[in-house]
Amino acid sequence: MSTRIAFLKGHGTENDFVIVPDPENALELSPAAVAALCDRRAGIGGDGVLHVVRSAAHPETRDMADEAEWFMDYRNGDGSVAEMCGNGVRVFARYLQHAGHVAEGDLTIATRAGVKTVHIAKDGDITVGMGRARLPEGDVTVTVGERSWPARNVNMGNPHAVAFVADLAHAGDLYTAPPVSPAAAYPDGVNVEFVVDRGPRHVAMRVHERGSGETRSCGTGACAVAVATARRDGTDPAVTGTPATYTVDVPGGRLVITERPDGEIEMTGPAVIVAEGEIDAEWLAHAFG
Repeated sequence: MSTRIAFLKGHGTENDFVIVPDPENALELSPAAVAALCDRRAGIGGDGVLHVVRSAAHPETRDMADEAEWFMDYRNGDGSVAEMCGNGVRVFARYLQHAGHVAEGDLTIATRAGVKTVHIAKDGDITVGMGRARLPEGDVTVTVGERSWPARNVNMGNPHAVAFVADLAHAGDLYTAPPVSPAAAYPDGVNVEFVVDRGPRHVAMRVHERGSGETRSCGTGACAVAVATARRDGTDPAVTGTPATYTVDVPGGRLVITERPDGEIEMTGPAVIVAEGEIDAEWLAHAFG
């Protein structure tokens, strides 16, 4: 391992990430190392790590290399592996543009939830094709303290429980995962969104992200919220034949989510690179598990 490891820091609606370019997949980022990088006091700080690898160089995505040159090997802030991160894809695309690997326009990015299509607009916003939502059957309940709410089970390549509440403060501090029942509905844990109405096709949310705690934004969560809200409002595009667009306010900004009649979902929002530098490899080595 070299004595210095390049990194960047970026965010999408304040969902922030440590970006580690590693085209040939030469770094062994253990869960402990990822958690150390994301530590906001002893490390760089972030909700997760975007490990930038060529698809052909990673065993999980070699079969995607013909469709997407780059793989977003995403890790949660606690070091656990995640299937997908919507804000992370936008920041990942911004990094590829920043590094000169891609230009404005269309590109594809491999993720554990499949290949995602991305468009980098001239105005700076980035749109990600998030695929289709799955809506597993069965009732789900979210509880915080003495309050409980029915929730919508939405899968965006990763699992979500969406609860509509009267006040976002009812979500509590979100330091720990709100209890969701039945537990069997989410054997690998779940992201939990709390949602209030702000106006016609306009909602606001807070989220507890599995493995990260409360974050300032969650892209897949915003998509799950838009899908759940459309079903609640009777604007399911598959039924109406008309795209449904919702504005979703998150603590870190605003995302615009559109679901088309064919079920495909697009998310549009900003992505920013804020810093770059080098990590001391010896320091990071002490965190290897």
